[in-house]
Amino acid sequence: QLQLVESGGGLVQPGGSLRLSCVASGVNRLDYYTIGWFRQSPGKEREDIICITSHGGPLELGPSVKGRFTISRDNAKNTVYLQMNSLNAEDTGVYVCAAGAACRDYDYWGQGTQVTVSS
Repeated sequence: QLQLVESGGGLVQPGGSLRLSCVASGVNRLDYYTIGWFRQSPGKEREDIICITSHGGPLELGPSVKGRFTISRDNAKNTVYLQMNSLNAEDTGVYVCAAGAACRDYDYWGQGTQVTVSS
């Protein structure tokens, strides 16, 4: 069964950057799956922020991250990356990596990694 493990979260100052990684195991071909990231913040609904299709086409789902976040995948390493730039306090939350047949249609997800943006 596909398992996903996120890493790279932490505390960062406003305006800073972080790169999150999502490593998949239990699968021979990660490129069969669309991979996405969503975040969960206290008092807020889940926000689907970005995804990348099995063909490698990135899609920004959340207008709040437009132009600041990018997603990429290295299928040879079974890894998907989320590069986050110009971070602000509103980006604080638990970032979860997920996999499925399409963006927002996920069957698997990881435990998440905490991102805190604060001075």
